[in-house]
Amino acid sequence: MTRKHRRLAIISAAGFTLAIAVGLILFALRDSIVFFYGPTEIAEKAPPRGTRLRIGGLVKRGSLTYRGSSTVVFAVTDLKHDIEVSYTGLLPDLFREGQGVVAEGTVEGPDLFHADTVLAKHDERYMPKDVADKLKQQALGATKEPRAWNGASLQETPQPVGPN
Repeated sequence: MTRKHRRLAIISAAGFTLAIAVGLILFALRDSIVFFYGPTEIAEKAPPRGTRLRIGGLVKRGSLTYRGSSTVVFAVTDLKHDIEVSYTGLLPDLFREGQGVVAEGTVEGPDLFHADTVLAKHDERYMPKDVADKLKQQALGATKEPRAWNGASLQETPQPVGPN
C-alpha cells in the first residue's frame, strides 16, 4: 500500500467513525431536541410523572387563579388541548391571559404540570412558532376570506396599491 492509499484509508476510517458517533448522539437525543411541547403533544405522548420538559402555548382566558400568596395556577392551551400549570414565584411583568407563554418544569400527572420557570412574551408579536402556525391553520380553516397572521391575532390584509 502506498502512502497516498494509506492516508486515504485513515481519513475514510476517521470520517466513518465520526459519522457513526454523530448518528448515535442524534438518535439518543431525538426526543430531547425539541425546545418545548404543546399541550396536544403532551396529551399524545403522555410522558411519565417527573419528566422534565418545557411546554408552550397560550394562557387560557379565565383560567388564572391564585392559591396562597405566591402560587398561581393557570391553563396553557393550543386551542385543542389544555394542561394545568402550577407555579410558585413571581410571574413576569408581561404575563397575561390570552398571551403566549413557555413554562419549564416537571410533569405531575396527565393534565398537570409544575413549572419552576415561566417565560412570557417580550412584545405584542411574540408567540411560540409552532403554536402560531397551528392557530393560523385553525383560524384560516374556519374562514374563506384572505387574512394575514401577525402572531397574536388575525387582521385583514389591505391590498397593495401600485402604479397602474
